Amino acid sequence: MTKKKNLSETNIISLLIENSYLFQGLNQEELTSFLPPESLIKEKLFSNRPVFTAFLPDDSLDSLYVILEGGPVVTFSNPLDRIISITYRSGCFGMRSLPFSYGLASKSFPSLVEAYKTTYVTKIPLHALQLIHDHFEIVRLRYAKLFELREKFTYHLLNCSSYPPQAVSSLLRGLIYQERELQSQPNDKGIYIFDLSVEVIAKACQLNQRTVEQVLKGMQKEGLINLDKDNDTSDDIIHILKPEELKEVYSSTRDKVSWWPLK
Repeated sequence: MTKKKNLSETNIISLLIENSYLFQGLNQEELTSFLPPESLIKEKLFSNRPVFTAFLPDDSLDSLYVILEGGPVVTFSNPLDRIISITYRSGCFGMRSLPFSYGLASKSFPSLVEAYKTTYVTKIPLHALQLIHDHFEIVRLRYAKLFELREKFTYHLLNCSSYPPQAVSSLLRGLIYQERELQSQPNDKGIYIFDLSVEVIAKACQLNQRTVEQVLKGMQKEGLINLDKDNDTSDDIIHILKPEELKEVYSSTRDKVSWWPLK
């Protein structure tokens, strides 16, 4: 089996073309003309450290963040201390705080963006992003899709009822849709794999962590998911084994989820 290259061994442009949703499949020579390799720096974001505050009045970013490895990166809505976005490898964040494209219309409450776990990113300067956006039609389409996915993810969170199985499945369905549209999942067996801690689920669904643990155990017993506690990289790995069957939980009422003990 071919050994996976680490970030220090791989050109950042190559990583963008191979793994990043926004730049995947672009011509390397063309992309390099807009992004000289020496202009791209690999940055390490440490866990539980603020990256920036989004949606500050009259304050915008000058670069787009692209995740190269690690994560996720989360956004906390300030009024509710609720997670409103979760970004994994191959995704981008910061576009809603750029004075460009749909970012000009993205207004909200100030929200803290932080790396939930150690994350490696590279920043695409705004001027270069604008030139790339103008030059590549596929980038324009994908950039618009990033905004669409943010809105649809929020929609799934708004459908988190107070009924815990439905709330957790709403979040999982939102992540499944997001990662499928970003073309990063599922794997060749149709399984979605997320590094997703109980704390993140609780913050996104507005549940306490003990309740989230009970829901996950119930889903595992039903064969919907598998909690991979023996994973070498993280104790928070969740395998979504039956993504389509989660729809039944997502759209269910209390009478339809027989495995949840609390009525």
